[in-house]
Amino acid sequence: MQKMHQLGGCATRVHPPSVSLAISLFMKTDITPEEEQRYAELQAMALDFARHGDAAALEPMLQAGMPVNLADHKQNTLLMLAAYHGHEQTVHLLLENGARVDQRNDRQQTPLGGVAFKGHAEIAKMLIGAGADVDADNGNGMTPLMFARMFGREAVAQVLEQSGADRQARVRGFSLGQIAVAMRILRVLVSPIVWLRSRFRSPKPAHV
Repeated sequence: MQKMHQLGGCATRVHPPSVSLAISLFMKTDITPEEEQRYAELQAMALDFARHGDAAALEPMLQAGMPVNLADHKQNTLLMLAAYHGHEQTVHLLLENGARVDQRNDRQQTPLGGVAFKGHAEIAKMLIGAGADVDADNGNGMTPLMFARMFGREAVAQVLEQSGADRQARVRGFSLGQIAVAMRILRVLVSPIVWLRSRFRSPKPAHV
């Protein structure tokens, strides 16, 4: 089935033969600027398909040779994007095609860390089943379980704990329980400020 996608302001029809041709051209050592541009566009499309959970469009691209561990400018892989945005079918597709389950972005976050932050329990199970490190350092000593506890993602926290995540881990001397309590207090304190700002914020000009 052919897919439509926006490129440079116009609709572009994507199907496996054109994808395969563009990727094969990129593998040459003497590619033209036009061929290189086409491959860059295909990469952007693949990242967009992962972000929006369009597994049907992404699958033929992977079959044609698009790297399954393709990453954006922030080093977010296809798997990170699909997992973070809660797209189970796309996550399954990427794992089946050999995506690296613990590949970090430029903030040292793993897909499981992103899922713990967002609260996607079923995807957490999928990543753990594929070998994700439940205690991976996601920057500053933060683990997926810490993210889940901090942001009230109880279903994910339960999955992580049942999978052997370290409940005794500490960040700068603070336990998981202390961090969770601090975050709840912070949310209570910040909520009135956010409400006041929304009430008294000056409206933007219509043309902005």
